[in-house]
Amino acid sequence: MADPKGFITTPRETPTRRPVDVRIQDWREVYEPQSFEHLQKQAGRCMDCGIPFCHNGCPLGNLIPEWNDLIWRGDTHAAIDRLHATNNFPEFTGRLCPAPCETACVVGINRDAVTIKQVELRTIEEAFATGDVKPLAPDRLTGKTVAVVGSGPAGLAAAQQLTRAGHTVVVYERADKIGGLLRYGIPEFKMEKHILDRRLEQMEKEGTRFRAGVDVGGELTGSALRKKYDAIVLAVGATQWRDLSIKGRDLRGIYQAMEFLPWGNKQALGEVDEPDINVAGKHVVILGGGDTGADCLGTSIRQGAASVTQLEIMPRPTEERPASQPWPTYPMIYRVSSAHEEKDNRLFSVSTEEFLGDSDGNLRALKIVETVFANGKFEPVPGTEKEIPADFVFLAMGFTGPEKSPLLTQLEVEVDDRGTIKRDSNFAANDEGIFVTGDAGRGQSLIVWAIAEGRSTAAAVDRYLTGDSQLPSPIEPTTRQLMV
Repeated sequence: MADPKGFITTPRETPTRRPVDVRIQDWREVYEPQSFEHLQKQAGRCMDCGIPFCHNGCPLGNLIPEWNDLIWRGDTHAAIDRLHATNNFPEFTGRLCPAPCETACVVGINRDAVTIKQVELRTIEEAFATGDVKPLAPDRLTGKTVAVVGSGPAGLAAAQQLTRAGHTVVVYERADKIGGLLRYGIPEFKMEKHILDRRLEQMEKEGTRFRAGVDVGGELTGSALRKKYDAIVLAVGATQWRDLSIKGRDLRGIYQAMEFLPWGNKQALGEVDEPDINVAGKHVVILGGGDTGADCLGTSIRQGAASVTQLEIMPRPTEERPASQPWPTYPMIYRVSSAHEEKDNRLFSVSTEEFLGDSDGNLRALKIVETVFANGKFEPVPGTEKEIPADFVFLAMGFTGPEKSPLLTQLEVEVDDRGTIKRDSNFAANDEGIFVTGDAGRGQSLIVWAIAEGRSTAAAVDRYLTGDSQLPSPIEPTTRQLMV
């Protein structure tokens, strides 16, 4: 194990965030650099407990005690090998995953959990800095071809695994650049896009081919895909957003979060001089209290909004684990993201009743009301109605499943009652040679689940193409249905 007394003698410390008044002036990531010696002390807090519940907390089954021990000992080369053994993209999860592994940490039963996420992130960053991240091209090609539709984390993980297995893999993306929500949905202050680009460069050197700006289902039909490839992996995500169909929804100034966030990234990268959606000097209201809402908050702050208010219909969570969510489950507790640290004006237990506009059809305010949960639904509290000013509203209320695109019709795949694409325990759709991975089949979920699904789907596709597979599968077919 690492330091035998580390969890007793060393307190938990996470990297320092840059001062708020400094970081809101730019779009760079919010954290200060952390010394490797400090990281080693944090890794030394790992107990190497007899039953590492962090393994179960992580959908990828990351070998957390092993690479914690290796980092504590200073063996960064072995540490990245153990980390990459289960995770294709630790630089993504180390920045974006909510770390269910930490809420399952045994130290966390009666002390502060190990900073697993930060050790993971610094391990991969050390590896990139020292040249330990190299292309892993296959020794031979199988002659089999695979099309991956969608370039988010699930699609990229499946593509990298299948390429390394020797298949010829082409990744299709309808947007101008590869990356899916990693590029267009994640703000620059959470993950700078050069982090994505360097991993794509590795994948290209391994042999994965990328085709951005291609409308699969439009200019490239499903039947054309079938003729060209031996297998198709649908990694199209769950991009069908929830809407709020109340009076005033047609007023100008009301947008979905994913209509707003890409413009923030384009602005951050200097790709546009003036974004189409710019809230500078305006009053902003965000509907939804999750990560997407926080992303809208941080983006609005950096654009210079006059005010930002975030509304959540649920009550304010407690700061301690609820009794109904005991260790090692992931608890719904009150959390403060970096964006909330910059401006936290969250209102809980409120619902929007109406969007109010001016005579020109522009949004001017929201009519909201306090709510209580009763009789299985949220009920308005009479007499609590009020108006709050709003020039812009961003709807960050989650997603219901993949878009009902022509491609799904062309491939004749079936959709279940939840709106996700039907698949069996081997990630296969109802028609032979078509596989479904990530949010498209699972529903809206975490990035770590997307990567786990991508890796597992790759193993299933490899078995389909060759009759067997040496690729690891973190989600075994016999247990997948239980874990969805």
